[in-house]
Amino acid sequence: MKLSKENYLKARDFILSNARMIERRLFQFYFENDDPRGVFHAVYAYRNADGGFGYGMEPDTASPESQPLFSIMALETLDEVGCLNSELILSDFMPYFESVTTNKGGIPWMMRPTSQYPCAEHFKTVKEWAALSTTAPLLGTLEKYGIDIPWMHNAEKFVWQEIDRIQEKHVFCHLCVPRRVKFLQHTRSKEKAKQALSDLKQWILADGVLCHDTTDQGWGLYEKPHSLCYAPSPDDILHAIFSKDMINTDLNALIARQQEDGRWDTWYGLSEGMKLEWAGIQTLWTLKVLKNYHRIEQ
Repeated sequence: MKLSKENYLKARDFILSNARMIERRLFQFYFENDDPRGVFHAVYAYRNADGGFGYGMEPDTASPESQPLFSIMALETLDEVGCLNSELILSDFMPYFESVTTNKGGIPWMMRPTSQYPCAEHFKTVKEWAALSTTAPLLGTLEKYGIDIPWMHNAEKFVWQEIDRIQEKHVFCHLCVPRRVKFLQHTRSKEKAKQALSDLKQWILADGVLCHDTTDQGWGLYEKPHSLCYAPSPDDILHAIFSKDMINTDLNALIARQQEDGRWDTWYGLSEGMKLEWAGIQTLWTLKVLKNYHRIEQ
């Protein structure tokens, strides 16, 4: 089963009509051979004077305040389109990350908002503790680009301690797991990483983690992941843990969930506008997955 050309064009039109500029530029990069500098400039529109990224880079908040998570998202986006290098990381990202590093050596997931802007309830009650989900991908990115700075020493101790402490907790979060994997793929502690990756694979396949009910409204969203959430490409390191039948079943189900207007939807969003932004993110993600598995009709 493939996404038809007609339905691909519906998805394209949905993104170009409703998504944020960052998703539109990413779409054009992945599907229309556009220059990655368009993505770069769209990402930097979210940057603040303190070097952090804000302005609802994840559209659950309208706050302009810099957030560690949003800054990680900016870093990841530039990395995926080939716009990142060691000089940029050190000059434009590390000063902010170092400024929010806790005494444990890691960076928080989020900081509590100090301004009165609309935001989801879970942002209002965040604990400003160092988090694996932000520290691990930052450390993995630094390792990937051959950077060696003092900040990394305490950060690595923190990340390994958190991996040992958290273990299988949060493996249902398909946004957190790839960030842990980023560190495990690039750390110089290869033997420890090999064991940690093996453990992670077992935990993902444990009963109750994957959602097999493709009729569930939340299938593929937060807390209800399917195989493609962990293996959005056949080249992903976690791809081999899923059977071919499971991957094919989930691909077919993903194609079937497209809405009439071309979107793939979520239940996220505080307003109709934010819901459209989330739908733009989900639609782009889905198209990328289908492209990776050659499931879009030419």
